[in-house]
Amino acid sequence: MPGFELFGDLERKHVNDVLDNGVLMRYGFDGMRNGYWKAKELESEIEKTFGVEHAQLVSSGTAAVSVALASAGIGAGDEVIMPTFTFVASFEAIMMVGATPILVDIDDTLTLDPEAVKNAITPKTKAVMVVHMCGSMANLNALKSICDTHKLTLIEDACQAIGGTYNNRALGSIGDLGCFSFDFVKTITCGEGGAVITNNKDFYTNSDHYSDHGHDHVGNDRGAETHPFLGYNFRISELNAAVGLAQIQRLSEFLEIQKKNYTVLRNALSQIPEVTFRTVPEGGEESYAFLNFFLPDLETSRRASKALKEAGVDGCFHYYDNNWHYVRKWDHLKSATSLYPVSNEVKEGLAYLSEKDFSQSDHFIGRNISALIKLSWTEEEVKDRAQRMVEAITSAIN
Repeated sequence: MPGFELFGDLERKHVNDVLDNGVLMRYGFDGMRNGYWKAKELESEIEKTFGVEHAQLVSSGTAAVSVALASAGIGAGDEVIMPTFTFVASFEAIMMVGATPILVDIDDTLTLDPEAVKNAITPKTKAVMVVHMCGSMANLNALKSICDTHKLTLIEDACQAIGGTYNNRALGSIGDLGCFSFDFVKTITCGEGGAVITNNKDFYTNSDHYSDHGHDHVGNDRGAETHPFLGYNFRISELNAAVGLAQIQRLSEFLEIQKKNYTVLRNALSQIPEVTFRTVPEGGEESYAFLNFFLPDLETSRRASKALKEAGVDGCFHYYDNNWHYVRKWDHLKSATSLYPVSNEVKEGLAYLSEKDFSQSDHFIGRNISALIKLSWTEEEVKDRAQRMVEAITSAIN
């Protein structure tokens, strides 16, 4: 990742199709299109690629999570369980629909700990949002069993793990709803874009309408469409979809490169006795977008992170001190700081964060470094990077 590293003729071809007909909007203007419907084509490709019945394109991964929540009827008075390690978009989307994010610990998969999820369920719990961070997945069998037992909606945020699989099923396709991001630094990119996937016809219909101001999309006269319920504008453009259409047709190519480069780096780091790797649940295969490894303790990881930077090894993230991806630095969430008033119910619902102990998550994130896998590296560059990583990490340990 990311897919922009390998832009080529196919991306240009699909974009030029849109520029030639001049229709940048995904809906309407039928007579001008010359038969090109890039968003519809991309939705069909997503359905085939990930083995689902329905796909709805939206404007971003954040929009995908927001639309998924709304499509499942989640809102005011509801609680949504989510991990301490994710992107800020997870709790932003939950709060946007008026629900309360309930953060719980991760385990050595770097994703939701099923036991922590069970312990967090209350009568207000409506959904569990599992986030497949940095290319790999949670124990989905355990989480699905919990959701089935308690009649909860399981939402998969697979924005950072597109192409990964669990028991031979695509990540994103296993829960009630799945979410993808196609932003500029994802394995396949539209520049900006995202998708909701599902096998539930009602959820799909809701997402289709909700993401376009509530339009029902019946007939071919946009002005005559009705609005069964309120919606918002989360539409993708034809230009973005055109780029994504080319990229998804190249997904297997990208995944093969990621796996090859990941394997070289992992084999090299495996020589260091103090290095261990994140747990991938039985039956799972990563997307190989990141190589995630643990060092013995927090201070060693901090030294290693600094040493890697000094060695010129970019794209290695120690998320314990990161502002965007880990609960420690989410002060604006803990204080419910917003440009507009947050409901008293949500404010009161977030009060637990001021005293909540996330030491289990600290134990894993404090020791973890996530190394980005690039598509554009040459074979020599990967070997050189592996050597420099080994030297930097070894120096931090000794």
